[in-house]
Amino acid sequence: MEFKDLEIFQMVAEKGTITEVAKQFSYVQSNITSRIQKLETELNTPLFNRHRRGMSLTPEGKKLLSYSKKILMLTDEMKKAVQSNNEPSGKLEIGTVETVYHLPKILSSYIKKYKKVDLSLFTGVTELLEEDVLNHKLDGAFVTEADFHPDLVSYEVFHEELVVISDMRHYTLEELKNEPFLCFSEGCGYRARLETWYKDENVKPQKVMEFGTLETILRSVAMGLGVSFVPKSSVTHMVQSDLIQCHTLPDKYSKIKTVFIKRTDTYLTSTMEKFIETIESNKQVSIENI
Repeated sequence: MEFKDLEIFQMVAEKGTITEVAKQFSYVQSNITSRIQKLETELNTPLFNRHRRGMSLTPEGKKLLSYSKKILMLTDEMKKAVQSNNEPSGKLEIGTVETVYHLPKILSSYIKKYKKVDLSLFTGVTELLEEDVLNHKLDGAFVTEADFHPDLVSYEVFHEELVVISDMRHYTLEELKNEPFLCFSEGCGYRARLETWYKDENVKPQKVMEFGTLETILRSVAMGLGVSFVPKSSVTHMVQSDLIQCHTLPDKYSKIKTVFIKRTDTYLTSTMEKFIETIESNKQVSIENI
């Protein structure tokens, strides 16, 4: 059994079709088919159900997929460990919540210094990013501080002040409670904070509207569609342009930390070690919160 066979098997399991996998590996389809058949022969069991829509795993295939992920993960970790004394290089896949205003400075400092690293960035909400790090889909992630899984370690990045934002009409806090609430999907740390405020005030938002990007939320607030809860640092430019206004809430709801998380049990490669060093050297605390 070869590692490449397991890699191909895992990709077919995820894609559900040999055609896409053949394109990804630049192989002819018959090559992919023969490798899958070879695995099935070696294990003496069918791994896939073949049907018109593609291929789906048999119960035995699902078992193999679980072991395959562990084997390939350990293989990758082994390679990184052996090469740990080399200059940082290879892939580094990092997740982040959309509102990390200071992130470009951290990434720029790292990429300019370690040019051999292929860094990819993925956005999402805190809960989903935590899950992806736990499941080895991401090497690490910038998220809102929370009670994380014990298999994760966190590094403080900076403090933020969250503010309620609205358009330029005059509002009291009581009036803001009745405005539609514009937010990211469930699992967002900022959304959870504002929902706690609503709950403590015995208020149920009249309408909750979910959006996929911060930019869309900010534009919608400026157009008077509703209110949202975001880091003050991410909207300074809009406040200065008189597009929106900020409303402060008590520290219990507004003071928050952004942290970087990674698994505790993964080998600390030079690539990740230098990334964490870059975070530490660029650590910022907003002047407003000092």
